[in-house]
Amino acid sequence: MSSVRDYVQEISKNDYIDIDLFEKFNVKRGLRNADGTGVLVGLTRIGDVHGYIIDEGEKVPIDGKLFYRGIDVEDIVANAAKEGRFGFEEAVYLLMFGQLPTRKQLEDFTALIGNSRALPKNFAEDSIMKAPSRDVMNKLARSVLTLYSYDEDPENQSPENVLRQCLELIARFPTIVAYSYMAKKHYYDHESLIIHLPEAACSTAEAMLSLIRPDQKFTRLEAEILDLALVLHAEHGGGNNSTFAVHLVSSADTDTFSAITAGIQSLKGFKHGGANIKVMGMMEDIKKNVKNWESEGEVGAYLATILRGEAFDGSGLIYGQGHAVYTKSDPRAKLLRDKAAILAEEKGLLKEFNLYRLIERLTPEVFKKIKSSTKGICTNVDFYSGFVYKMLGIPAELNTSLFAISRVAGWCAHRMEEIISGGRIIRPAYKCVQQRLPYAPLNVRK
Repeated sequence: MSSVRDYVQEISKNDYIDIDLFEKFNVKRGLRNADGTGVLVGLTRIGDVHGYIIDEGEKVPIDGKLFYRGIDVEDIVANAAKEGRFGFEEAVYLLMFGQLPTRKQLEDFTALIGNSRALPKNFAEDSIMKAPSRDVMNKLARSVLTLYSYDEDPENQSPENVLRQCLELIARFPTIVAYSYMAKKHYYDHESLIIHLPEAACSTAEAMLSLIRPDQKFTRLEAEILDLALVLHAEHGGGNNSTFAVHLVSSADTDTFSAITAGIQSLKGFKHGGANIKVMGMMEDIKKNVKNWESEGEVGAYLATILRGEAFDGSGLIYGQGHAVYTKSDPRAKLLRDKAAILAEEKGLLKEFNLYRLIERLTPEVFKKIKSSTKGICTNVDFYSGFVYKMLGIPAELNTSLFAISRVAGWCAHRMEEIISGGRIIRPAYKCVQQRLPYAPLNVRK
């Protein structure tokens, strides 16, 4: 009798495609051009990631820029800080409606989001507590799908109805994530079950910290840095894996809950939203194996062993370094790093923060030496986000979920755009390279 291992060996043999065939048929693997740029598959007005220019056919690195509806995210962050307010709700409004809100519009929108955080009656008990999951992202996806059954008009794809659904989902994500985490802690970690009602009269960052802390207490600085992380993760262009998944599924004329769930399941992957978890694992490995965190020689030598695939997970990757679009710098990483420095001082973690800074500085030269490559390497936002969440006392299993709480704003904006301006189901081509075979009768098969 064949074992599962035997079947996997058969599948591996019959599913293998010679890598040379991709070049032969001019297939853009990963929808990437030969120079690493993305294949242009759509148009958007929502977000723009600017990391290089093409000069006489060559890719030239530049300082990275991120734009929400044409507005530099650095300006969004700077003005919110200057006025002493939180910025995530303003970013959501901008992404969803395409323009900055007036003061009255922002106040009304913030109140709308706050008053929509509560889940439908009995939803928390029936859907979350009675069917907990070890993985919060898994529970988030299942909860969003279940909300279909609680919706008054789930299949109506008019812009008005989809907008209502989107705003409700944006508001409810923090509550779903917090309750899913509390259920996981209770049923799988055997800890006390502590559930708080979501606060309406506060920002999303404040509401999230209140929901996941037993005493509901937090400092203004803690709320500010979480708000910053939410602003920076809210949108990243139409081509990132999860947002493209939302466009793809939305183009098939499916419901909002199915489309947003596709984004969640994409973001869950370690090559996408789960990347900062890999960073945290790598950093724990570095801290354990490097005695002097201030030694450039010792830290650089260990980074070299990681790059050679001789340390940590054997992948040969320094997680949190490099990006598909940003070449010289990731603006999100810089903004988060600057705020992280302030929080690290408050939390007494400057020594660990300085280790992060040293790795950021040493990686490009170590990469150049080990890989013999001139490719530009910049630190991306994942490198610092996990450390920030750690300083906030947020457990690692919530890292990707916090990303989802933010990115659902971008997903919803892109779903609206697909409904309004798409019009055609997205259907790229795959060339079949399997040779034609005759059918063999059962009695002659070997």
